[in-house]
Amino acid sequence: MRLLLDTHALLWWITDSESLSDKARDAISNVENDCFFSVASCWEIAIKCSLGKLTLAQPVEQFIPDQLFRNGIRLLAIDFRHAARVATLPFLHRDPFDRLLVAQASSEKMTLVTADAAIARYDVKCLW
Repeated sequence: MRLLLDTHALLWWITDSESLSDKARDAISNVENDCFFSVASCWEIAIKCSLGKLTLAQPVEQFIPDQLFRNGIRLLAIDFRHAARVATLPFLHRDPFDRLLVAQASSEKMTLVTADAAIARYDVKCLW
């Protein structure tokens, strides 16, 4: 299975948070699954750090690549297909980062690992 981790899913995975569901934890830890993290989520983390809403153990430009490498998670670039797909989505979610994740998961035939119930309203496979 190809998994696209929502921002909170990656952060909860890294910190071994109890907020991460057992089903999500099992899927991420399963070596048969390919895990991805979107550049959109990197951007979201950078914004939250700059606003003081998120504090990381390292500067964001070190933290994200280091954690992706340590956890065997691949970075998913944003391409034009993903951006254009956002225009076809029903407006069920206001967060532009989450809408882009839905577009990416849909375009790339991935399962989106997220606790966000609003995302689950889209026609995209979700796991939590």
